[in-house]
Amino acid sequence: MQHFKDTNTCADDYDLILTGDLGALGSRILKDLTWEKGFDIAEKHVDCGEIIYKVIEKEFQGGSGAGCSATVLNSYIFTKMQSGAYKRVLFAATGALLSTVSSGQGESIPCISHAVQLEV
Repeated sequence: MQHFKDTNTCADDYDLILTGDLGALGSRILKDLTWEKGFDIAEKHVDCGEIIYKVIEKEFQGGSGAGCSATVLNSYIFTKMQSGAYKRVLFAATGALLSTVSSGQGESIPCISHAVQLEV
């Protein structure tokens, strides 16, 4: 949402909005939260973890955000961009700053995301 505000863009300005590894559950939460704030990304959003892992898994989660992001972006997405299938992609690699101590104490897990706009 901050990227859209800062760049005066919206989801329709992109062929794809790609996140790192929110998994199926995290993707649904992201779509709901952005929609509630007036940003409908549902038609453009895909998650790297969902591309690699089966969405039907009972855990509804993927794997490593860094691993999923690197694998999908550097293979599948770049290939699609080189072929002309995608011209403009918003890539927001996601990650948790996880501490076993703080999460074990019931504290929140701070998260971070760097948005990168890719164009060909």
